[in-house]
Amino acid sequence: MIKIAGVKFKTAGKIYDFNSSAFVLKEGDAVIVETEQGLGFGKIAVPPSETENQDKTFKQIVRIATKEDFLRMEEIRSLENNAFDFCIRCINDLDLLMNLFSVECAFDRNKLTFFYTADGRIDFRELIKLLVKEFNIRIEMRQVGIRNLSKHCGGVGKCGREICCSSFLPAFDPVSIKMAKEQGLSLNPTKISGVCGRLMCCLTFENETYKSLKRDMPKLGKKINLKEGTGKVVRQNVLKETVTIRMEDNTEIDRDIHNLDN
Repeated sequence: MIKIAGVKFKTAGKIYDFNSSAFVLKEGDAVIVETEQGLGFGKIAVPPSETENQDKTFKQIVRIATKEDFLRMEEIRSLENNAFDFCIRCINDLDLLMNLFSVECAFDRNKLTFFYTADGRIDFRELIKLLVKEFNIRIEMRQVGIRNLSKHCGGVGKCGREICCSSFLPAFDPVSIKMAKEQGLSLNPTKISGVCGRLMCCLTFENETYKSLKRDMPKLGKKINLKEGTGKVVRQNVLKETVTIRMEDNTEIDRDIHNLDN
């Protein structure tokens, strides 16, 4: 029996499981953990709990973060800001068509990772030479999609709230135009697209609920016999569980699906 705690390294980042050993931890505590890249600085997202999963090997929580660790994180943030500014100047000098938006430094300060977006492949060999010469550590250039840019930079969505990907979503789920159709939303791209220009992630949140509710509803175009006569379904209101039926004389009747004659 071992104790496993969930740790995340970013506000809306993925939660990773670590062996917490005998540490007494609560949500929000800062910890130093073992990672494949070396030591990492994270925060407890899920307090320790016992598990019987002996087959999987978990990385270790090394210690609760100390004052020195917090000071090191301040130094790392300063290095990241300096690296970002220097890289931007180099990109402009080299006239590279890329959009740098973030720099991350490993807790061990043995690697700098530069995140950028671009329309195609970029020849950044000269750029890497300048970065290595300036900072004298390992450099990694990582091209990511436009959604990752929005996740890092944040913003406000059409709902007036902070966008989901930067506030709580740990990963991107597939989103399709079919989901918008299923929920009866306007297919105008400006209304169903997020700040990243892609379909809004929140289209997935209620999709299964809509699909479940629509299973019990008569489909559009189906003929319905009412005491007023015969008509066909022209609209569905999924949340109210009603349908609009157009009669043969072109009048329309709203009817609860549980009160239909057939």
